Amino acid sequence: MEAIKRKDDTRLALMFIAPALVGFLIFMVWPTLRGIYLSFTKFNLLTPPEFNGLDNYVRMVQDPVFWNALKVTIYYVVINIVVQTVLALGIAVMMQRLTRRTWLRGIVLTPYLVSNVVAALIFLWILDYQLGIGNRVIELIGLDRVAFLADGAWVIPTVALINVWRHVGYTALLIFAGLQTIPETLYEAGRTDGASELTMFRRITLPLLRPILALVLIITVVGSFQVFDTVAVTTRGGPVDSSRVLQYYIYDMAFGRFQFGYASAMSVALLVVLIVITFLQYRLTRAEQSDLA
Repeated sequence: MEAIKRKDDTRLALMFIAPALVGFLIFMVWPTLRGIYLSFTKFNLLTPPEFNGLDNYVRMVQDPVFWNALKVTIYYVVINIVVQTVLALGIAVMMQRLTRRTWLRGIVLTPYLVSNVVAALIFLWILDYQLGIGNRVIELIGLDRVAFLADGAWVIPTVALINVWRHVGYTALLIFAGLQTIPETLYEAGRTDGASELTMFRRITLPLLRPILALVLIITVVGSFQVFDTVAVTTRGGPVDSSRVLQYYIYDMAFGRFQFGYASAMSVALLVVLIVITFLQYRLTRAEQSDLA
């Protein structure tokens, strides 16, 4: 009896993939290639791009504001990632070990549903030096008011913690999803052996969660390097460039000073930095390997 010929679903699969692929090519690949080309030109939007070789990159290497923006960005990323990851891991473990109620996960995720601009505006009002309720509370407990968004020493930690508040719930849910892949029998065996919750966390949870944590770190680090809207709404790079992150400097050069060629060169530099960091994270955390195998 002749075998029944299997239906080829390749054409149907391509039809489903096509919209996302077209969007990816139009909104990701083409702008990236266009930006790389513009980074080798002098372009102010009013006249056609004029090729100038490596001039933009030479200027970037010699630009102290660029290096300061990169340093400020790294400072922000370190604070944001460390605090966000620790808090998200703690929240995810508590949701896993104490309760798995759906409404609680909804509450944890709520800040993520607020746009960055709205969150920045809310905290701008709360932390206002003169009228903010945050400083009013600080004053009531007997401490001096703090210029959270107007003091060079406080501004980046404040911006970082604002974004931690908004994103920690989403990060916690990603980690919580990873915790679901760890067999409960391992914890039961640990309890049988008399292991404490802290011991099981160090010996079972963290090692088996490593691939998920690696993925979460890659996502959050890449996202943190692209911080822009919170700074644009609250400080606009001030005071005295102490919060001028790289994305805001790129924006200022492109849309504030119409130096699109130079802005494109800095964007390419940021892309290279992110590629290198992602590769190092992937290799150092062994994200492709799982101890559950």
